[in-house]
Amino acid sequence: MSSNATRRFGTDSQETAETRVTAAMCYSLSSSVGLERFFFAQSHLALHHAQPLSIMENHVHAIKRVAAAVRGFSERGESYRIFHGSSNSTRPPSSDHNVVDISALSNVVSIDTGARVALVEPNVPMDRLVEATLRHGLIPPVVMEFPGITAGGGFSGTSGESSSFRHGFFDETINSVEMILGNGQIVKASRNERADLFHGAAGAVGTLGIMTLMELRLIEAKKFVRTTYHRVNSTAEAVARIQVETSDPKNDYIDGILFSKDHGVIITGQLTNNKPANRQLQTFSDAADPWFYLHVQDKTQNASPHCYFTDYIPLTEYLFRYDRAGFWVGRQGYTYFKYIPFNSFFRWFLDDFSHTRMLYHALHAGGISSRFIVQDLALPYDTAETFINYAAGEFNIWPLWLCPLRETPTPTFHPVTCEKSDLADSHEKHNGTSATSSRPMLNIGVWGWGPQELSEFVLKNRVLEDKLRQLGGRKWLYAHCYYTEDEFWDVYDRSWYHALREKYSATTLPTVFDKVNINIHKRERNEWTKYLINTWPIGGLYGMWVALLSGDYRLHRNAQWKYKGGEES
Repeated sequence: MSSNATRRFGTDSQETAETRVTAAMCYSLSSSVGLERFFFAQSHLALHHAQPLSIMENHVHAIKRVAAAVRGFSERGESYRIFHGSSNSTRPPSSDHNVVDISALSNVVSIDTGARVALVEPNVPMDRLVEATLRHGLIPPVVMEFPGITAGGGFSGTSGESSSFRHGFFDETINSVEMILGNGQIVKASRNERADLFHGAAGAVGTLGIMTLMELRLIEAKKFVRTTYHRVNSTAEAVARIQVETSDPKNDYIDGILFSKDHGVIITGQLTNNKPANRQLQTFSDAADPWFYLHVQDKTQNASPHCYFTDYIPLTEYLFRYDRAGFWVGRQGYTYFKYIPFNSFFRWFLDDFSHTRMLYHALHAGGISSRFIVQDLALPYDTAETFINYAAGEFNIWPLWLCPLRETPTPTFHPVTCEKSDLADSHEKHNGTSATSSRPMLNIGVWGWGPQELSEFVLKNRVLEDKLRQLGGRKWLYAHCYYTEDEFWDVYDRSWYHALREKYSATTLPTVFDKVNINIHKRERNEWTKYLINTWPIGGLYGMWVALLSGDYRLHRNAQWKYKGGEES
């Protein structure tokens, strides 16, 4: 968190503060961003006058530059892409030249403790957001498990976490957003104002405009998460137990890990300020700490049926418990390098490479993502067991992640479990701002090595996508997508989406399909240029080198959210 984001007008008089507020509003009005920006800035500056105006002034300057660039591309009829500065997608990055850079929009602008809201720019990562809100005793209702995932990514993509059975996807905790449309106009969207844009832009991967500011709801934070590991002994039992736990009002967090067909653990969490004096706190952020999934496995693998174990985990250690190893994707690095023992010493020694920011650098640079199956797939509860059994037989990838999700309004690019006819009816009745919802669903994370041959790898993914459709589910679009364009628009509502693109001048932006589709033929044509990268162990070593050059190891080494001891009282 930058010092600018936490300074106060400690010595300013009320008159001086009001003068600064007025000056900033006049600047907003006189600039080319227009009346929409003025009214949005006016309301928030008046509410948050105790925050340093330089942050909002910098924000106005930045979006003025972005809007001008967008307007220029629009007037020339040129398409462009948006550069955020980092990515937690496993899709290969684009090399297009027409780029709008919004990487500077990375501040927590203000936090209102009375209203329990925060004004947040899109490139604020989860760790900085949590550090900022915890200073005020507050926390976002949904926090993505990887510290480097940004607030903007959570809105424009799909982010469902262990609290989403109660609060929904991350974007459902947002009250309003500021966006730059495809023609350079700056607007506000919320559930009451441009509701169709607000709903449609969530999950549309930035293809309806550039989100530049959000108002995010906050809830009361507590010191610990009382975390209970419930041993289950079959897939059917795991699915049933999750449904039972989601109906328990005491639970704040729920997810699960299937280590095999006969060893699963459903994990529940309850926020609390109380810890028994004789209980030690469990942490996961230090290099000497266990990886979370290994900790759960060790606690439960020899346990008798239906037993449970409980840990008390500091809140932030729980929220980012999967950062080290990226759930369990980090285990595959040891599989790749073959001769490095997978033991506690080497996990400690190579800890810098186990954190997700570093893992993503290595994944992209080393070409690993082209050979790695990374899919999140949401299904109705009544077909989830069938899908898990299919995935186990087809891919033999373990563990699998289970995460219950609340239903979400349709039409949408988020995972939903309603039939396509329901989506069509929703569009006709509600004109793209549907009040109907899908059913509650279970997300299944399938992450592991796929076939080495490209043709077989693609076929496996396409068969998986087809099986998902047969069982009434839908995938998350952060990962590889192998649909043809016709197949893609058979899953998603093309008419609703294209009507929004026309209405809000987004036709110069790439479509969702453009952004998520894997161009198989392009990959084949460029295969010879990546020969060295795909040669073991050159690709892995190159990925590690690029990760080191990023310097992102400093971020987790110096993270303020990590438990430091002496904070139990």
